[in-house]
Amino acid sequence: MTPPLVWPVSVKGVAVGDGDRVVLLRNERDEWELPGGRLERGDLTPEATVEREISEETGWTVEAGPLLDVWIYQPFPGTRPEARIVIVTYGCAVLTPGLAPRLSHEHKQIGLFTADEVPGLPMPDGYKASVAAWFRRR
Repeated sequence: MTPPLVWPVSVKGVAVGDGDRVVLLRNERDEWELPGGRLERGDLTPEATVEREISEETGWTVEAGPLLDVWIYQPFPGTRPEARIVIVTYGCAVLTPGLAPRLSHEHKQIGLFTADEVPGLPMPDGYKASVAAWFRRR
């Protein structure tokens, strides 16, 4: 019997700060991505995970709001199906609006972008769709 396929889950947040700009992080593949991280064994809820991860990666305090999207991402196309990740995105309210985000050791760069700038950025389409959905709902 073939064992079931199990993919890691990454919980991401769309957080929009002052100036109506979304915070994004540049990763090792030179793509922009939403802040967040993998759902871990001790995490009580996906919402708590995204709140913790955004704080660690940007210094912002957020409250996770509505679920925006769930999609499957294959960071390295052409690799085995096991190399996929389930991405779960939430819209987040920034509770520290006057605080400038800070770059953590986990990423190469941090940036704040308007909704109009996001479509032209090198980043997965799923993240772009989540950002657009949150701007529409706000």
